[in-house]
Amino acid sequence: MTNPVPTLTLNNGVTMPALGYGVFQTPPDETVTAVTEALRVGYRHIDTAAAYGNEREVGEALRRSDLARNDVFLETKVWVSDYGHDATLHAFDKSAGKLGVDTIDLLILHQPAPQRFDRTLEAYRALETLLADGRVRAIGASNFMPDHLERLLAETSVVPAVNQVEVHPYFRQPAVLAADERHGVLTQAWSPIGGITFYPGWGGDDRRSTLDDPTIREIAAAHGRTPAQVMLGWHLQQGRSAIPKSVTPSRIAENFAVTDVALTAEELAAIDALDTGVRGGPDPDTFRAEAFDREIPEA
Repeated sequence: MTNPVPTLTLNNGVTMPALGYGVFQTPPDETVTAVTEALRVGYRHIDTAAAYGNEREVGEALRRSDLARNDVFLETKVWVSDYGHDATLHAFDKSAGKLGVDTIDLLILHQPAPQRFDRTLEAYRALETLLADGRVRAIGASNFMPDHLERLLAETSVVPAVNQVEVHPYFRQPAVLAADERHGVLTQAWSPIGGITFYPGWGGDDRRSTLDDPTIREIAAAHGRTPAQVMLGWHLQQGRSAIPKSVTPSRIAENFAVTDVALTAEELAAIDALDTGVRGGPDPDTFRAEAFDREIPEA
């Protein structure tokens, strides 16, 4: 049996399980089964997004479980097409309706969309309203680089509780980690075991999987762990939240069994040193009109 998942205290005092289960790219018809299995294994933090198209199925899995609503930390994201004060308030209604909940634990903006940052600011002010009204327990951002974060902080009142960004051994983003820490924002890693989720059109054809990295495999062998478990332990030991994803039951369980991974300072530093500075997913500064203007269906 693994140790309990550590909790992280956000900058507004809300606590959150450090390890979450993600459903990015999980088809709706597979989401209920996958989330049900994750909850059975022990995950109590589920991360979805309006743009993933599977919020309804996440909610259905939660309803089918025997868990009370306050036993599971639900996190979702507002898509760019719903930015703007009133539109973002309605985006909450859409997400809450699909999830089948009255309160969302963590609601974040999915992209900074710097070319439309006036709408991003209005969207964040709507999150502040939802927070003040008690409809969300914490608010935050995703894919915000240091300059985006500075622009947001200069124009709004509530410091984001979380910034969910691409972080893994091959793309550590030290400047983002430092900016988040400086402002009291928790860094949450998507694609935490990089090389698993490949984005068409991004990163080229010369991708290397961290699962095959000699340094990580050597550390894994020394601890009797898998490379994926070593990487998730690396995140947790450095104080980050991590959102692994898989629809394979054995891997869902494997990714959860990491809370007792204890890497040495030298091993943590060796993993840090693998950073290539090469992003695997979309660049947050790149304007993607077709994607950003995609309509999010009603609840």
